[in-house]
Amino acid sequence: MLATIFHIFKNECPNCNKGKVFADKSFFFSLGFPKMNEYCSHCHTKFEKEPGYFFGAMFVNYAITVGQALITYFICTLFFEKSFDARILFVIGFVILSLSFFNIRLSRMIWMYAFKNYSK
Repeated sequence: MLATIFHIFKNECPNCNKGKVFADKSFFFSLGFPKMNEYCSHCHTKFEKEPGYFFGAMFVNYAITVGQALITYFICTLFFEKSFDARILFVIGFVILSLSFFNIRLSRMIWMYAFKNYSK
C-alpha cells in the first residue's frame, strides 16, 4: 500500500512503475491542464483505456478538494475569533485554486491505480 502511494506521487506507470504518466517535468508544481503521455515509454501501456475513462477521476478530485477545504477551514478557525468568519471563505477559495492543478494530476493517478490489473 505504501509503495503504491509512493509510485502515485512519483508519476509512475501503474503497470511497470518505470515510465512516466504525465509529460510535465514536475508533478507537483506545474500550471495548466496536465499533458499526459498516451503510452508508457517503458511497457507501452495505454493510459486512457477508452473515451471518457477519466470521467470518474472528477469524483476523486471532488473528494480531495472537499477534504482540503475542510482541513483549511479547521486550521483557519484557530486563527479567527469567530468560528465562522467570512474571511475564511477567501482563504479556502485561495487554497482550492492553488491546489487545483495538482489535484487534477493526483486524481487521475489514483483513478488509474484503482483500476490497474492486479492479477499479475
